[in-house]
Amino acid sequence: MRATQEDSKDELVARAVDLAAKRRGSGSGPDAETATTLLTTFYRHVPAEDVVGRSEVDLYGAALSQYRLAGTRPQGRALVHAFTPTVSEHGWTAGGHSVVEVVTDDMPFLVDSVTMALAEQGRDVHVVVHPQMLVRRDVTGAMVELLATDERTDGVAAQAAETGHDVFRESWMHFEIDRESDAEDLAGIEAALIKVLTDVREAVEDWERMRAQALTVVDDLENDPPPLPADEVEEGAALLRWLADDHFTFLGYREYLLDVVDGDDVLRAVPGTGFGILRTDQDLSAAFGKLPPLVRAKAREKVLLVLAKANSKATVHRPVYLDYVGVKTYGEDGEVVGERRFLGLFSSAAYTESLTRIPVIRVKARSVIDQAGFDPLSHTGKALMDVLETYPRDELFQTPLDELVPIAMQVLHTRGRRQVRLFVRRDTYGRYLSCMVYLPRDRYTTQVRERMAGILRRQLGAELLDYTARVSESFLARLHFVVRPPAGDTVGEVDTEDLERRLADAARSWRDDFVTAVHQEYGEESGSRMARAFADAFPEAYKEDYPARAAAVDIGLLENVVRDDAGHGLGLSFSQGLEDGPGEGRLKVFRVGPSLSLSEVLPILSSLGVEVVDERPYALEVRAGEAWIYDFGLRFSGRPPDGARELVQEAVTAVWEGRNEVDGFNALVLAAGLTW
Repeated sequence: MRATQEDSKDELVARAVDLAAKRRGSGSGPDAETATTLLTTFYRHVPAEDVVGRSEVDLYGAALSQYRLAGTRPQGRALVHAFTPTVSEHGWTAGGHSVVEVVTDDMPFLVDSVTMALAEQGRDVHVVVHPQMLVRRDVTGAMVELLATDERTDGVAAQAAETGHDVFRESWMHFEIDRESDAEDLAGIEAALIKVLTDVREAVEDWERMRAQALTVVDDLENDPPPLPADEVEEGAALLRWLADDHFTFLGYREYLLDVVDGDDVLRAVPGTGFGILRTDQDLSAAFGKLPPLVRAKAREKVLLVLAKANSKATVHRPVYLDYVGVKTYGEDGEVVGERRFLGLFSSAAYTESLTRIPVIRVKARSVIDQAGFDPLSHTGKALMDVLETYPRDELFQTPLDELVPIAMQVLHTRGRRQVRLFVRRDTYGRYLSCMVYLPRDRYTTQVRERMAGILRRQLGAELLDYTARVSESFLARLHFVVRPPAGDTVGEVDTEDLERRLADAARSWRDDFVTAVHQEYGEESGSRMARAFADAFPEAYKEDYPARAAAVDIGLLENVVRDDAGHGLGLSFSQGLEDGPGEGRLKVFRVGPSLSLSEVLPILSSLGVEVVDERPYALEVRAGEAWIYDFGLRFSGRPPDGARELVQEAVTAVWEGRNEVDGFNALVLAAGLTW
């Protein structure tokens, strides 16, 4: 099937090339060689299923539109065009979608960043075409020649790419998104992508400078260490060297000076020190640099590193909040005078590498085990180390040791227990709450996660909530929620016990409630036996219709069914619930053995003078054989007499066992309160 689609795609592209030749013959479009290069390169790596089913006109139209956009591009500039192609205006369509075209210099993170920006706007991306093109341009940026390029680049193009000062390797990107006809919205897409592409360019262009700056800071720490403990300085330098070794995607750097203006601490950017997304100099006014109270309290704290999350999300590479690595600088008097700040994202290797090889947190991990009083080589010491290895890396970097030790110990004690535990850490600067939820793996579902997220939003007044989930072979699943208040607010105090109780209720399953109800109904010993026998017996339809406490009562009635020599039996329960009217009731029939036929049951019930208005059968999966619960809705005239429950049950049982006949006299049971 896949090969067939690829053949269809190749045939479709070939037809588009033929169409280009015909259009060229009529005096429009690029020459034949350029058109062939354009179409074959543009669609070479596009999945076949994205183009098969379209016409050659649409394929040629999309490629030609991109080619025309790329016609003139000044050096260092990105071109973006968002529009909705129509046959009447453009001569081609994109399957009913709108199109976003981008032409820019080839560099890392482009597709990820553009896709991320579109997703932030709520735009679904349906098709992505992303060829790399070799383009020869003149000094004005006008396209002179389009060269073939991919992993099979011919010798001429390769030589041009290596030696030609006028040849540029470019990324041409074609995104198809949900249809949008509003001109202002399309213009908004273009503006947002220009900003993102500028951030990508600045981060990529300055990446090597930022990495070199990190190594310069390392040299400064080693050659002129600040007045801090030697092991702290040594470990801080090791961390910066580790980050520079492809464990950190550097996106921004800037230096700051800590000053005092009118009695307030002010953090001012040093002009000309910015790289990447921090390349543009900031407002230097005192009002702009004034520190909030919580930040001011930490500004002069005598530590080397500040490891935290920034206030803003990355616009480059991944849609997560930026990682912030600050290195404090000290004056001759030993006081904090400023900061060297790196913004970026920890690489994937930073999240998979053993924490024993990561500076700073390897020391923190050893300290946790030491303070817990365990031998690192003991069973408990290794178990605690495993807790730390699987703990979110961001949290290990940011959580102070005095908070991490009790959390790690409680997580260790939670392992293997069927309970929900919540651990809340308040960000140092009060900007967000980190909520770690551990729960039994079999309780984790998307619905549970959504219920928990709703509880956190309501109880904590969250404006934004992000989450990550970890479900492995471990007994426990882990949900990590980051809860952020409205912009400008700080998070308040949290009633952790109440919040944990609410989350535990949200994670409870019908099965959990059933086990609890059975223990309450029959005691621990009998309840445990019955829970093991029936916990997984009930079908989903029963669970939707009845609460777990009703099932706890029903299994008792099912176990009390008197069986005949063949192992078959019947039990009954007639009741009037709170929702039933005076002339309404329900009869449950408990069957051990083969299923019942309605033709056997309905005449018996009709002889009682009742109307059967509904019937719900439930098949139970039990080890002892077949078991059934039939629930009949009944309607009758007048109020039932006292003792109606026993009278009805005895009358039906007598008929079933052959001690009574099916006749009109049975109606006197409910009408006159007589026995059968």
